[in-house]
Amino acid sequence: MLKKDALISVVDDDESVRKSMQRLLKSLGFAVRTFPSGWEFLHQGPLHDHGCAIVDVRMPEMNGLDLQKRLSDSGVSLPVIFITAYEDPGVRAQAMQAGAVAFLQKPFSDPFLTDAIMLALERSNQQDSGQFRNCSL
Repeated sequence: MLKKDALISVVDDDESVRKSMQRLLKSLGFAVRTFPSGWEFLHQGPLHDHGCAIVDVRMPEMNGLDLQKRLSDSGVSLPVIFITAYEDPGVRAQAMQAGAVAFLQKPFSDPFLTDAIMLALERSNQQDSGQFRNCSL
């Protein structure tokens, strides 16, 4: 059973992306918080109540891959969905090898994002119950 009430965090330096993602995710019934940077996301408080994070790859100060690594190094097993306007196969491979659930290129369709979120929440539930299995989109 997926936690439909799980908190979805959107980390993107583009305010218009944050706002549009927030509107979409709220319309789908998800609780959403947005952050303009990886630093703000990391310093906003406990991360255990988050279901997954949707993270832009290219951001100033701390990029998405650095944020993913900091989460992992801190022992936080939060599923991450990457979004980017810049396709880079090397970055995609690095993100997926580090455990990303999905890597979506902007603009992406709502169904692709929804599928990635459901997969991330499934992964989150498996981690919570100790039954994690490797999933990819």
